[in-house]
Amino acid sequence: MEIKATGKKIIFEKREIEEGLKRIASEIIENDRENANEIVLVGIRTGGAFLAKRLQLILNDLTGKRFPTGILDISLYRDDWTRIGPSPKIGKTEINFSIDKKILILIDDVLFTGRTIRAAMDALIDLGRPRRIELIALVDRGKRYRELPIQANYVGGVWDIEPNETINVYLEEAGFEDHVAIEVKGGTM
Repeated sequence: MEIKATGKKIIFEKREIEEGLKRIASEIIENDRENANEIVLVGIRTGGAFLAKRLQLILNDLTGKRFPTGILDISLYRDDWTRIGPSPKIGKTEINFSIDKKILILIDDVLFTGRTIRAAMDALIDLGRPRRIELIALVDRGKRYRELPIQANYVGGVWDIEPNETINVYLEEAGFEDHVAIEVKGGTM
């Protein structure tokens, strides 16, 4: 679906987001079936946190187990936090379980340069020492503009886009109708 007047091309609608999360959940269970009791989920605030909660429900339904799920705020770990503005908004990290020796699945909505994930890993290491960290990105913007050697273990979809384009994930939990869109910065498609 394409909306030219707003410079927005929808690449995932609600159904595709749900199917992508169900597929990722099935892959997680298939890959770590014998270690399912060691899996914990941590979503990066904000979009990743919403997706982590959705993924938790899917995994719980598939396995009958309860997967501990937390929220990670990386504001103070970003390498650009001083450029965000005079008063960057700092959220709360909510991880009420040990991550030591766990298979920690880190969840974010969009993987682009890799800097958000690097900041998240720095924050996680301050909280404990997981056995392994795996990454889920609902959307991967491709490796062309990746600045750090970071790659997702599980991905909903990959789109190589141009520098003047962004990919935005809109979720019901943030007050939107679920969809993912490629948008042109300050222009039309």
